[in-house]
This record gives sequence, C-alpha cells and structure tokens, in this order.
Amino acid sequence: MKYPCLVPVRLCRTDIHVEIEREGLDKYGEPYPKVVLDLKCNFQDRAKTIFTAEKKVVQITGTALIPGDIAPELPSISGGMVTVFGARRRIVQGTKSRNPDESVNFCKLEVV
Repeated sequence: MKYPCLVPVRLCRTDIHVEIEREGLDKYGEPYPKVVLDLKCNFQDRAKTIFTAEKKVVQITGTALIPGDIAPELPSISGGMVTVFGARRRIVQGTKSRNPDESVNFCKLEVV
C-alpha cells in the first residue's frame, strides 16, 4: 500500500542547507563526516519570550518539514546545523515520521 505524503512537495518552497552530524567514530578514531544537503522545505518560525532574573530574552525557534527520508543511512537525526533565510541555526531535535510499513513519510527538524 502506498501512503500519502503528509508534507506535499508543492508546499516546500523554502531553501534550506542542512548539515547533520553523525554519531560515533570510524576505524581510525575520527568522527564520521557530516551529511550535507541542500533541500526545499516548509519552514515555520516561532518566537517566545523568556524572562530571566537579569533581563528579557526572545528566543527564535522554528520547524522545518521535509518530505521523504533526508538521511536514509542514519537511523535517527540527533544534531547538526541548518541555514535558512540566511540565519544559521542549531538542530535541537530531529524526527523521522514513519508510516505503518516503517517507511519514512517526512522528516521534521526543530531548530533554535
């Protein structure tokens, strides 16, 4: 059975540069190279205000929705950096949303 894509490609118009860090070390003890991708996504910005003892901080966060599996060689997305709208942001959470047949429907990257 073919499952419908929940993030249609026609709605993904924002350019995003993704650098996903891989976990672990190779046989020489060096970290694995990053997975670097240039994609189109559906990006949604959010801003929240945090009041600390000293001052008020506005934290800009966002969510990038990308159809399909952007890194099929990785079981999960744990960290990295993205560049969207000219701003470089850190990936705090990556999600591969799966269909009942265990194929990946879309990837969600939450960035700060």
